[in-house]
Amino acid sequence: MGNRFQATDRFADGAQYIGGRLRPGTSGREHSVTDPATGGSVYTYALASTADVDEAVAAAGAAFPVWAGATPGERSDALHRLAGVLTEWAEDLAAAESLQCGKPLRLTTGFDVPGTIDNTVFFAGAARHLQGQSAAEYSADHTSYVRREPIGVVGSIAPWNYPLQMAAWKILPAIAAGNTIVLKPSELTPLTSLMFAQAAKEAGIPDGVINIVNGTGRTAGEHLVGHPGVAMTSFTGSTPVGRRVAEIATATVKRLHLELGGKAPFLVFDDADLEAAARGAVAASLINSGQDCTAATRAYVQRPLFDAFVARVAALMETVRVGDPFAPDTDLGPLVSHRHRDAVAGFVERARASATVVTGGEAPGGELENGAYYRPTLITGAAQDSEVVQSEIFGPVLVALPFDTDDEGIRLANDTPYGLAASAWSRDVYRANRATREIQAGCVWINDHIPIISEMPHGGAKASGYGKDMSAYSFEEYTQVKHVMFDNTAVAAKDWHRTIFGDRP
Repeated sequence: MGNRFQATDRFADGAQYIGGRLRPGTSGREHSVTDPATGGSVYTYALASTADVDEAVAAAGAAFPVWAGATPGERSDALHRLAGVLTEWAEDLAAAESLQCGKPLRLTTGFDVPGTIDNTVFFAGAARHLQGQSAAEYSADHTSYVRREPIGVVGSIAPWNYPLQMAAWKILPAIAAGNTIVLKPSELTPLTSLMFAQAAKEAGIPDGVINIVNGTGRTAGEHLVGHPGVAMTSFTGSTPVGRRVAEIATATVKRLHLELGGKAPFLVFDDADLEAAARGAVAASLINSGQDCTAATRAYVQRPLFDAFVARVAALMETVRVGDPFAPDTDLGPLVSHRHRDAVAGFVERARASATVVTGGEAPGGELENGAYYRPTLITGAAQDSEVVQSEIFGPVLVALPFDTDDEGIRLANDTPYGLAASAWSRDVYRANRATREIQAGCVWINDHIPIISEMPHGGAKASGYGKDMSAYSFEEYTQVKHVMFDNTAVAAKDWHRTIFGDRP
């Protein structure tokens, strides 16, 4: 086993970060962060109460006037300094992320942490480019222009699958635009969100701009969403929980941003590069042990390639090294918890009644038996309306199904409630272009699956929610638009008075 991050030492003062300091929660309940690779506890902390949420919202509200009043250049400089601190802390951030999530260290050092730093640099630049519209005379004797302004206190809820990156995706556009924020991470994975807030303090971002409350969704999360002091809610998580968040937020007429579940199709036409598609399918279905809402879950393969595709994907999956996240040769770590591993296994076991498990479909034993591990799994023979095709499994499970015509392939790709991401594999530019046009998803990759970049938006359609993370589109969502109109004459107001009231003095 590799070196472990010492969370107990780093967060000895508690796991609530409010007004620039760590302190314990006041709920009277404790929660243990578990290493999913061993099943052992690595950090125990007191959960947040509704009173803690109130205090965090108050701290954010108090910090808002000063932070909103900072110039774009000042906010930009602070975010550039934050990127520098995150770079200095990169090794610890990667170790903490691997420890609490079970991600291979190769993934956290090569993807999660660098992606977070790149996002920080992007929003540091974006902070200086938030624009309204130029002034013009749209009505006689009046000049109008549009201001973009921060909204206020943002209440955000982030998931457990990418804790560091999701914290950054919530925090960065919000504070770059001049808002302040209260973030509730998953209680399973609080460590790197707390470190992000500590890094912000070290970078000189004022106390109260970023606050972290670690509690349960039912207590801290629902109270944050419904809080009258919160002007906007941003949530990433499952579609059923997203519906509940929307119900609560509606009561106080909040701005709402939802990035919800996915069931990404992986559409392989018969002219595709078979080896590239097979390797792409393995990588895209197994990234982060399949715990990724954009992961490839449904491989639709045109019938002439289907058998060869299944055989090659199965062979590649069987070479994947499952093991200790801190071992340098590990490809696939454990799932986030034993409970979640058992839920994934349940999907596969129920599928066996009518489908074929080609490879995987079990937890490894031996030295890995205490961890929340599950082998890469490929299923064929499932019906389009079956649970494994329609429901989000969120594990290292790929279902492969054949199709005959292009029309059928695109129809099947769209035949779930979700619309977050998809990919199409073809050497024909016209086929590929049709797929990008007709597949209902927030992102469609061509001859690739999974890459994301800070400059481009991430978000879905249909039951996958609405709103965008990353990019200038995300930045604008954390602002409100104000129309300002000037009377350019001394008589215009009198004219309006006369129009409404006649010639009365």
